Amino acid sequence: MNERAREAAAAVRFEALADDAWLLRLGERIDDALNARVHALAARVRAQAPPWLRDLVPAYASLAVFFDAQAIQAEAVRAWLLRYCEVIEDDAAAEAGAGARTVEIPVAYGGEFGPDLDTAAAQLQLTPAQLIQRHSGGDYRVAMIGFAPGFPYLSGLEPALALPRLATPRTQVAAGSVAIGGAQTGIYPRPGPGGWRLLGRTPLRLFDAARAAPSLLQPGDHVRLRAIGADEFHALAADADAAAVGDRRNADTAR
Repeated sequence: MNERAREAAAAVRFEALADDAWLLRLGERIDDALNARVHALAARVRAQAPPWLRDLVPAYASLAVFFDAQAIQAEAVRAWLLRYCEVIEDDAAAEAGAGARTVEIPVAYGGEFGPDLDTAAAQLQLTPAQLIQRHSGGDYRVAMIGFAPGFPYLSGLEPALALPRLATPRTQVAAGSVAIGGAQTGIYPRPGPGGWRLLGRTPLRLFDAARAAPSLLQPGDHVRLRAIGADEFHALAADADAAAVGDRRNADTAR
C-alpha cells in the first residue's frame, strides 16, 4: 500500500456490525462531498463484485458491507476493503457520478397534495409559487435510502429552504409525499407517520415489492423534480396503478 492509500485508509474507521458485516465510517457529518466519497467507495467495491459480497448499504457518511461469513473471514474482508479506501481522495466525486442515473420525479404541489406548502412559504418569507419554483428547481442526489423501504434522503436542498420538522409528527402521511425535514428533502414511499413539512406529492410508486427492482431510486441517483398540475397527477397515478397490477401478475406467474 502506497503512502497516499495508507493515509486514506487511516481516515476510514472499521466497525464490526455483525459476524458477516463491516461498517466503514468515513466521517460523522451530513456533507455532500463526504457523501460523494461514500458512493465512490461503494462504486469501486461493487465494480469488483467478489463472490462473497452480499450487499452494500451506503449512508451519509458510512458504508455497510455485508459478506458471506461461510466463504471468507472477517479480517480477510477488512484487508481486501483497505485496498480500495484511497478512493476517498480527490477523484471521489467524479468516480461516484460516472455511472449515476438522473431520474425525473413529477410533483403536484400544495392543496390536497402538500398541506404544509402555504405555512412553509410564509415561514421562509416566500410566496407559495416562489417556494415551488425554488424547491422544484434544485439539483438533488440520493444520499441514502433509509427510514422505510425506498425512502430517499435527498441532498442538495437550497440552504435557505431548510425548515424544522413539525413539533408533533403526523400519524399518517400519504404515499408519495414530498417533504422538507431540516436541510434535506425526502419522499415518503408508503403511507405512515412522519414529521417533515409536506410540500407536494408524486404519483410515482417509489417502492413496490412486486417489481424486479422494488425501489425506484437508488443511492447515488440524481433527482430532478418537475412541478405538475392535478390533472397530470391523476393521469400518472392511473398509469402507475396499471403498471403495479402488471408487476403483481408477473410476480405471481414467476412463483
